[in-house]
Amino acid sequence: MEEYLLKYEELEDKLRMIDLEEDNILKKSEQSFQTALQEINQLRDDLKGDRLPSQIDEICFFKESKPKFVSKLIYHLSVFNIETNKPNGGIKVRRKYYQNELDKLKRYFDNNLEFYRYYRTHSNYLDHKYFVRGKQDIRLTLDSFFFETDPNFSTSHDFKVSNILANDLLNVYLEDELNKLDMRDLSNGKSQVEPKGKLTWTESKVSLIELMYALQARGVFNNGTADLKEVAAFFEDTFGIELGQYHRTFLEIRIRKTGRTKFLDSLHESIIRRMDEADEK
Repeated sequence: MEEYLLKYEELEDKLRMIDLEEDNILKKSEQSFQTALQEINQLRDDLKGDRLPSQIDEICFFKESKPKFVSKLIYHLSVFNIETNKPNGGIKVRRKYYQNELDKLKRYFDNNLEFYRYYRTHSNYLDHKYFVRGKQDIRLTLDSFFFETDPNFSTSHDFKVSNILANDLLNVYLEDELNKLDMRDLSNGKSQVEPKGKLTWTESKVSLIELMYALQARGVFNNGTADLKEVAAFFEDTFGIELGQYHRTFLEIRIRKTGRTKFLDSLHESIIRRMDEADEK
């Protein structure tokens, strides 16, 4: 399946270039949709040569590979439709519109909760029915859309996986649009949200130093040109905290017998837990 991974990376590169070069959301969505469609048609043609020699390969293709491509198609088509149908009006009207679109995603989740759980928990005991061609079973909650698709290029549930992935992207898009409206409200002085004062770092200094070193090592500041001293000064000024001999603290972090990245590991666990909770809502 490595060849499909490379093809998907190529698709993402093309979509990323469109995103950078085109500012108009409708043109961007249309170009991205056509690009994704072209790649999917190529996948379909490739599959005609019996490129899936085993059931394991077939399951992998229809559960993991194809849905990534189709999710991009669904996502950009959805964005195009959302923006085309967006009503004229003020911030309040648009906020209600985007919120209604988010509610649609929630309803889809509720209507497909059982399969969401199956897919999100990486279950596989029904893969031989869900992701093998010619195994459709009306008792497995089929989408009517399935019966309009090419049976040689579709299984009973690969489109559901594509929808799940596309809905994740749409959720981010819609929330981002809502945030833009909130920021516009703020700039117009109409926001009812009052700032509660400066944020205070309430974790330990060791945790902040661990985070600081990780961010500097990743090169996230000034395209990777900021040195550690500059980053430390920024953190001290931002949070009003004296980091002291952070080089010595980092040495102590390095020689920990267990959990050299305790704080970063806890961040990873926290964000995964937040995602899991969001999936269940």
